[in-house]
Amino acid sequence: MKVKVPVSIDAEKCIASKGCTVCVDVCPLDVLVIDVKNGVALMQYDECWYCTPCEVDCPTHAVTVEIPYLLK
Repeated sequence: MKVKVPVSIDAEKCIASKGCTVCVDVCPLDVLVIDVKNGVALMQYDECWYCTPCEVDCPTHAVTVEIPYLLK
């Protein structure tokens, strides 16, 4: 069963397998981690503040932060 989380990573664009950790490094809550098995970033738990540096700083534009309608 797929669960909707605020931060989604496009696995085809993510270059974590090549050593990139930008999204993990800029997240103030440390909710993002690199899945070593799959070589992509992912949310380890849903505590996102929707601050978006992970999306803005991603060099390959693999990160998308979906801000809820009521917070826009």
